[in-house]
Amino acid sequence: MSGKQPNTGKAMNDLAAFEQLMRRHNRALYRTARSIVKDDAEAEDVLQEAYILAFRGMENFRGESSLSTWLTRIVINEAIARSRKKIRMADIIQLDGEAAMDEHNEQPEQALLRREARRLIEQKIDGLPDAFRTVFVLRALEEMSVEETAACLDIPEATVRTRYFRARGLLREALSRELDIALEDAFAFDGARCDRIVANVLKRLHD
Repeated sequence: MSGKQPNTGKAMNDLAAFEQLMRRHNRALYRTARSIVKDDAEAEDVLQEAYILAFRGMENFRGESSLSTWLTRIVINEAIARSRKKIRMADIIQLDGEAAMDEHNEQPEQALLRREARRLIEQKIDGLPDAFRTVFVLRALEEMSVEETAACLDIPEATVRTRYFRARGLLREALSRELDIALEDAFAFDGARCDRIVANVLKRLHD
């Protein structure tokens, strides 16, 4: 391990290498920050500050955990510190930037349905309790293992499992309620359609 550390530090002191590192980890770290501060702009600020801290403190990376875990810890600490200073809520978030790239190939109706579905899911994730939300984002969205999530959050693996299970249950309940409401309005049979059918039937009966 000691033989690799100087090479890592040297590489990270190179801005071009650090740029590649940021691009590789941006999405996962942004989601992590966003799960804590619950605001797009604030999450970007957190991520930028965390990168600055990581670049300046790269000599502190000892390789005891993976680089991604080390970066995630920095982001979490920065996000928690900021959320304690400034508590703000946001209604709409963008978790999956790649999905938007696919929408230009879809029909307008399909793109709208995708956006609405994503918006609903993101809104319900935002509504999860703080203790569960970040665990859910790391496990479900970033597909981290229980061990990786526990290391990032510095909590026991059993706690990760419990919080993730509970978060999924809460999310399922919230989405189920929305689905029940939507089903009540599905295939609405009023207004113009109702009038049109009645009129056509009456017309045929009179003929």
